[in-house]
Amino acid sequence: MNKRHALKLIATGAAWVGAGAGLGLGLSACSGEAKQNFNAVDITGADYAKDFSLKDADGKVRTMADFKGKVVVLFFGYAQCPDVCPTTMTEMAQVKQQLGKDGDKLQVLFLTVDPARDTPEVLKAYMGAFDPSFVALIPTADELAAVAKDYKVYYKKVDGKTPTSYSMDHSAASYVYDTQGRLRLYARYGAGVAPMVSDLKTLLAS
Repeated sequence: MNKRHALKLIATGAAWVGAGAGLGLGLSACSGEAKQNFNAVDITGADYAKDFSLKDADGKVRTMADFKGKVVVLFFGYAQCPDVCPTTMTEMAQVKQQLGKDGDKLQVLFLTVDPARDTPEVLKAYMGAFDPSFVALIPTADELAAVAKDYKVYYKKVDGKTPTSYSMDHSAASYVYDTQGRLRLYARYGAGVAPMVSDLKTLLAS
């Protein structure tokens, strides 16, 4: 797949969960680096989703600079998600395992779109169920709105039978950053473990 076709696909919002909307990603020109082949969509040079400043489950403010030297996979989700989120986290735990000795060079970030229910205690337990090295980020409602806009992420509360039984429609893809903190890839949900392992190895080798 060439990059022009790939970016056309991503602009159609092909990776939404639930009642999606157009992604409208607005990409800038790519950096002039040597061509690399990836399984995920190569969005090197994108002018959005560059950084954040959010508290983790321990109350520590985190930014991309904290993870320099590692490849970072950032996913937006919530702990009560019945399928996409646990599947993605399970796959990322498998990816880390399959990276072998390079597994410690991977940092998975889980940014909740449900801060009202995803308390620090809830997310510590949730991350621990997959891999204790995974870091949960907990925005306030206002921070979530801002970071979702910056990252061009869709999320929407869907009312349930009771006030606390609601669900969250949300984007299903992951953003992948290289060891210098630069946004490089847009990985669609359901692509599988092996393609992600291959892409991360490519980034680690560059």
